Amino acid sequence: MAEAKTKYIQLASILGSGLIGALLGKWIGMPIPFLLGSMATSAMLSLGYFASTGTRLWFPVKLRHVFIAVIGTMIGTTFNSDVLKAVPDFAITLTAMMVFVAIAQVVNYTIFARIGRFDSVTAKYAAMPGGLVEAVSLGEKAGGDVEALSLQHFVRLILVIVSIPMLFQLITGETVGSAAGETLQRAPAEWQDWLLFLIIVPVGIFIGGRLKLPASHLIGPLLLTAILQGSGVIDLNGPGILVNLAQLVVGSALGSNFARSTPRRLGGAFLLGGLSVGATLIIASGFALVLDRLVPMPFEALLISFAPGGVTEMSLVSLSLGVAPVLVTTHHLFRIVFTVTVAGILTSRAERVGKGG
Repeated sequence: MAEAKTKYIQLASILGSGLIGALLGKWIGMPIPFLLGSMATSAMLSLGYFASTGTRLWFPVKLRHVFIAVIGTMIGTTFNSDVLKAVPDFAITLTAMMVFVAIAQVVNYTIFARIGRFDSVTAKYAAMPGGLVEAVSLGEKAGGDVEALSLQHFVRLILVIVSIPMLFQLITGETVGSAAGETLQRAPAEWQDWLLFLIIVPVGIFIGGRLKLPASHLIGPLLLTAILQGSGVIDLNGPGILVNLAQLVVGSALGSNFARSTPRRLGGAFLLGGLSVGATLIIASGFALVLDRLVPMPFEALLISFAPGGVTEMSLVSLSLGVAPVLVTTHHLFRIVFTVTVAGILTSRAERVGKGG
């Protein structure tokens, strides 16, 4: 009983610090304050707690999964005929995505091997532009440094989540996302909308798990909502407060993952991550500029689609910025599945060659 009480006090501390960071971020005009602000303050709390006690603050994975499902449902509500019209253009953009992944892999491998002095296996899997869990798992299987891979991929996600909204604000000169009062809510949510969320979220999680979909907690509810919304069965108006709440929970969860890192190791990881993410975003911007002339997708949507962030986090960024979230999610899913599939094939081949030798 006492242990359970301690856990919930720790959870309340993380979310409380996250809320403080979110409100501060909103006050100073930070882009996507409920995500970035909560992540910053929960990270500081987690680092301080681990430094003084040697243990991590408790944050339940299931809570994060529920709000990832909420994000998926919110994205599904944006599904409309414009998405179907863009399907023929996917042949161009997804082909370009495969080329992008190959170039990014080579550039990032060079950064981690030459500058970071990683061994070749660790450098190869640290360079993967997508699939945090999969990259670490495959890297471990191939004999790479698991701790280095985990930290480097987590830093990649953080830097992309932070840099994309900042870039939008820098380019436009205006505050973006929820800090500017942007919302996806078309009209005030009725009780029926809240009821539909309570039904779709758990059903979508169940469907995603049974079908073994990639990022199942996000994609299951997203597909279910998109099908129901697109076919006219429902007309779901996502409550705007849920986007902020999802940002708060996901941001606080991300920040709490910093706990086990030392300041020195974090500094080195952020230096390498900054070089890697910076190079990858330059490449992504180049692809977005070219594709902007070939397909009827806005540059902003293309840039977020090619940015090397996690599918959940980048979907949330696009949702918060109001930039074609369904299209962005589709591209990120393809990027991660393609990257992981190729890496898996190469890992299997390396293992067969090793056994044959």
